[in-house]
Amino acid sequence: MRKSNYDKYPATEVEGPLWAGWEAICEELGHASESRKAIVVECYQGVYPDDVKEALGQIPHTLLTDTRDLMRDEAEIEAMTRPWLTDDRLFGHRANFSIDDFLDPEKMASAKKKIAENRGLSIIIGPGASRLAPEDSVLVYADMARWEIQQRSRRKEICGLGVSNSSEAASLHYKRGYFIDWIVCDNLKKTLMERVDYWLDTNNASEPKMTDSATVLAGLDKTASKPFRVVPFFDPAPWGGQWMKKVCGLDPEPDNYGWCFDCVPEENSLLLRIQGQLFELPANDLVFYRTRQLLGAPVEARFGQDFPIRFDFLDTMEGGNLSLQVHPTTQYIRDTFGIYYTQDESYYLLDAEPEGATVFLGLRENINPAEMIDALEHSQETGEPFDATRYVNQWPAKKHDHFLIPAGTVHCSGAGAMVLEISATPSIFTFKLWDWGRLGLDGLPRPINIGHGKNVIQWERTTGWVKENLVNRVEPVDAGDGWREERTGLHETEFIETRRHWFTKPVTLNTGGGVNVLNLVEGDEAVVESPSGAFEPFVVHYAETFIIPASVGEYTIRPYGAAEGKECGTIKASVRFRN
Repeated sequence: MRKSNYDKYPATEVEGPLWAGWEAICEELGHASESRKAIVVECYQGVYPDDVKEALGQIPHTLLTDTRDLMRDEAEIEAMTRPWLTDDRLFGHRANFSIDDFLDPEKMASAKKKIAENRGLSIIIGPGASRLAPEDSVLVYADMARWEIQQRSRRKEICGLGVSNSSEAASLHYKRGYFIDWIVCDNLKKTLMERVDYWLDTNNASEPKMTDSATVLAGLDKTASKPFRVVPFFDPAPWGGQWMKKVCGLDPEPDNYGWCFDCVPEENSLLLRIQGQLFELPANDLVFYRTRQLLGAPVEARFGQDFPIRFDFLDTMEGGNLSLQVHPTTQYIRDTFGIYYTQDESYYLLDAEPEGATVFLGLRENINPAEMIDALEHSQETGEPFDATRYVNQWPAKKHDHFLIPAGTVHCSGAGAMVLEISATPSIFTFKLWDWGRLGLDGLPRPINIGHGKNVIQWERTTGWVKENLVNRVEPVDAGDGWREERTGLHETEFIETRRHWFTKPVTLNTGGGVNVLNLVEGDEAVVESPSGAFEPFVVHYAETFIIPASVGEYTIRPYGAAEGKECGTIKASVRFRN
């Protein structure tokens, strides 16, 4: 297996000031507030407000307000949010609350009065702090990466908006965030992005950093005009394998790594390199701030400020089968969860063990649906094995195979495969039907969702149809000097188009007015360049996913470094919006 050159900390270089450590941060905010009425720190859910409060309390002030004290009674918030969270362990329904729904009007009015009457400097900290900001304030936004929020939830260190739920299971934290809190915080953030004076990065609680708004916005502008990568994160899984440890240069100590989110801007971070130090922001900030430049007008018109394409890794090399699963149809996800598009997907095989690698996909001919559901429910109730191969096709899989998985198709990756999953973005709507009788990493049975799954399985997707429509639908498209292009999918019911390019010389591509997402699936290195010199050459390494903003237009890719003179390959995904 090749030596790792995979970059786990990609960053955009940007010039600007950086204040590292609370002492430097407080000194700068103290100077900035000398002729101001207040320092206001708006906090994303998951930030440690006590850390911010203790640190900024060193700045001379006469009034300190913590917005957690201004929330409605917890019982009232629980009653308000409960219908949207539902009793399901994993799934809720998308809500549309604002931060004002969590703040008590009477407490807010009293706090505003005290701030207005205060003759000295007021410091206001917490979620919704910007709602109390006097006109003459220094506004700081304390942002938080989604992955770090999840780590803090697992360690039971944080609470949701207005509730004391730190002891809850991490899955319940994620559900509250996904369906309620992160929507509230993101909607508020969008209104503040061009009003903020300073951005605060406390993702590493022991090494806080701050920069000014001009630097962050310049960094986002620069990123939206060139190829870039988001920060990948890796996680173990009950079925996880060993491939990513070696290829991505990961810590060898954990038993396995099953997941890597390599391009899910809703979940991933974006790094800016300022004065040689890394400053972390949620990648979603770029989507919010430069939507059209990044996505392109046709994609924005369809998806708004959602980044619709997801690339992630599923590693079962020397591991086990994923859970047997199915994703909801579009109408079902809308009616049941309030999400307006579903998780159509595909499995592209980055690698596979020489013998025995398989993908489970589609149903066998002439099965009885009621019998299959009864068998699944019996296995769930008794723990007896479910005979998956009696009902589900098991296809041999090899490197560079591509299996298409439109919503409603029963599927899972078998052991011995390294999958690049190319899919639509909704990320938690997997209905597990059978999990091979194993426990999760927490020692508890993993949630099984036969009740949802049986409502969305497309029973007509059987062996013959799957073979014709979903397995290795490779079609030659074009060729030139040192390159060739192939269409590998996706199915006509899916909105994502994928094209594969093989090249030993430069190949010219064009975003076509929509965002492109690519992965270098063959070759050690390649370089992305602008024919007009619009951006600096951008080097990518094997297995790295990279994003080409719609605004880039024409670009070229060619082998680079050790790969020069050898054949490289990329898989490219884009939103299908033209005939």
